[in-house]
Parts: sequence; C-alpha cells; structure tokens
Amino acid sequence: MRFGLPDAATRYSQCMVCISVLYPNVPGKKFDHDYYARHHMPLVMGRLKSSGLIRYEIDQGLAGGMPGTPAPFTCVGRLYFNAVEEFQKAMGAHGPEIMGDVKNYTDIELQIQISQITQS
Repeated sequence: MRFGLPDAATRYSQCMVCISVLYPNVPGKKFDHDYYARHHMPLVMGRLKSSGLIRYEIDQGLAGGMPGTPAPFTCVGRLYFNAVEEFQKAMGAHGPEIMGDVKNYTDIELQIQISQITQS
C-alpha cells in the first residue's frame, strides 16, 4: 500500500466480476422473457447463491443506438460474483441443469462474457 491506496493485487482481489449472458436479437428466433424472469433466473439464483452468486439483473433489449434500429440483444442476463473461480465452481456443480433449462425459453445461441467491475 502506497499513499493510503491498496496495491494493484489488493484492488483486483476486491473487485467484483460480472458474468454477462447475451442473447443476440435474431429475426425468427424465440425468447420467452416471462419464463426467463419468473423461472430461469430464480433457478440460477437458487442453485448458485451458495457458491457465491450475489445478485442478478435482467436487461430486455428495447432499441439500438440510432433511432428506429432494433436492439442488438433481445436480452442480457448479468450474474455478479466476487471472483471468477466462484462462478466456475458453481457452474461445475450446477451447469448441466441450468444449461438444460435454456431450451425452455429460447432457441437463440447464447454468448457469455466475463468482466471485471471497475469501481467508480
């Protein structure tokens, strides 16, 4: 620690991670937002909370950046953990069940991005 600030390793260990599950907005594909919000994400919380899931958020795409353009993603689910290892451990234990539920609300091929949250 220099000048009252934690060193980089300490700062990194204190940062939260966000697992973004992105569902591209693809014409002709289905996405059941009601099922996702009422069943899938509560399932995810129920299974992953004991492994470190802090909270989740759901973004439903409304529009693109320019007027009149469609949203690039129909939905983005965000899972917050204190460390990537917590997410990996949780999915190792519960991934097959969680991923097995995807077919119940969408036929879109999901994308996953893991990000470090930067404090402002």
